[in-house]
Amino acid sequence: MTSTSNDLHPAERLAVIDIGSNSIRLVVAESCPGGDFRILDDERESTRLAGSLSTTRKLSTKSLESSLETLRQFQRIAEGFQVQCLKAIATCAVREAVNGPEFCSRAKQEIGLSIDVIDTEQEAQYAFTSVQKSFDISDKNIAIADIGGASTEIIMASAGHVEEIYGTRLGAVRLTESYCSNELLFGDDYRPLIHAIDRKLKRQIGKPPFIPQVLFGSGGTLTNLVSMLRAARGDKSQPNWGYRITRADVRHQLELLQKMTLKQRRGVAGLNSDRADIIVAGVAVIDRLMRYLKVNVLYVHNRGVRDGVLWKMIEQRHPHASAEDDHEATIERFVTSCGADLPHARQVARLASMIFDQLAETYRLQPRDRFLLQAAAMLQDVGYLINYNRHHKHSYQLIVNSQLSGIQRHELELIANVARYHRGAKPKRKHANYAKFDAEDQCRIRRLAGILRIAGGLDRSHTQKVESVKLSVIDGQPVFLVCSDGDADVDIWAARRRAKLFASAFRLKATIQDDDGVPAAPESAPSH
Repeated sequence: MTSTSNDLHPAERLAVIDIGSNSIRLVVAESCPGGDFRILDDERESTRLAGSLSTTRKLSTKSLESSLETLRQFQRIAEGFQVQCLKAIATCAVREAVNGPEFCSRAKQEIGLSIDVIDTEQEAQYAFTSVQKSFDISDKNIAIADIGGASTEIIMASAGHVEEIYGTRLGAVRLTESYCSNELLFGDDYRPLIHAIDRKLKRQIGKPPFIPQVLFGSGGTLTNLVSMLRAARGDKSQPNWGYRITRADVRHQLELLQKMTLKQRRGVAGLNSDRADIIVAGVAVIDRLMRYLKVNVLYVHNRGVRDGVLWKMIEQRHPHASAEDDHEATIERFVTSCGADLPHARQVARLASMIFDQLAETYRLQPRDRFLLQAAAMLQDVGYLINYNRHHKHSYQLIVNSQLSGIQRHELELIANVARYHRGAKPKRKHANYAKFDAEDQCRIRRLAGILRIAGGLDRSHTQKVESVKLSVIDGQPVFLVCSDGDADVDIWAARRRAKLFASAFRLKATIQDDDGVPAAPESAPSH
């Protein structure tokens, strides 16, 4: 496992309980120098929480009681290891079940265990972190699939940055309950399952932002698939972690499993008997996803969400530096890693701040908005990593999924929206990313994006010729006076073309011109 952070203080013992839809896992780890950790214990118990979810929308009494007993036992194990910090998370089954809150309440009252029910995005981010820490994905377009009992989270990432997260209801337990009532699954019995998977992938993913070079997969379905393949090949040399599988391998194994009875599947070497009834649905998800994404190579990761939680726990307990002091450096690292033009980003941020400062008092702009504007200016072009023509939309996705340290979720979404509208269409209520905000935040987005468009135009040439911009009043009309080192005609022309959003957001139609030869004028912004 790759070490990625500064040396930790004395070794700590941490534990994560991952309450999944098919099984509950406990991992106990000890921190190591360099920010790494080593696993001390890894326990698993199948409780099948999602067993009746699709029909009753409830956790069955049997699975609920079994899960509580498992949690009680896992907590004892963690206490036996004398862990300093224990975190319990629950995913799709508890998240969706109407009696999920009751389950969490009983865990707290009867066991003293607080459960954090994480959402789809958090679950996907943990899965991504686990892959990012374990494989070199810094120069690849990849997809990640975390296949669980009730859902599959799919992440699309480029050069180590999350572009899209898709939460689907394609869980091995859920699909088995709905489509695999017959033991033998081929011909007419198999088609409804495949059609359901294909339909959900098309609805949830639509057109992927790119064709991934490789797919990384985590979850019990994947680790069991590897174990079956290795057993069939007599392969004892390579561990499950990082095992390379082709779609042909997946198809071949799926065809064998389809035609077996449940009793026969339970006898398959490498397959856990408690997963025999749901393995066909799970492997079918892998097969159809590889087909849909047009990817032929899959690498199996045998850790996943709980591993990502451990990394997050270590990061939170031993931060590198204060978030406030590290904002600028963090953002610049992100810009650089996306291959964006850093001098251009700095120039746009500088000019945007200059314009903001001249408007702040008159228009009562919030002081914190200056930081949001600077961040959006720095990050506006990171979407070039994915696609040139739609880069503003990809910038939004990369920013909103970036998990930039020290920036609260609400502010990160504001920054992403301002960057999203630095070009292209104006903000519209039909845009889901914009419509989620209240009227006050929508106004903030329009104003900041309006400023950003002018600032971006003023370095259209990417030559940093503009030294300053001053909002003044000449003959009773507001004017942006541009001071430049050399010919900035292209930049001024571009800024003029991008001024419409600014004019509508501030109700201020200002002209933009070179200040060469223009007489001195008052420096204050015009009243509104």
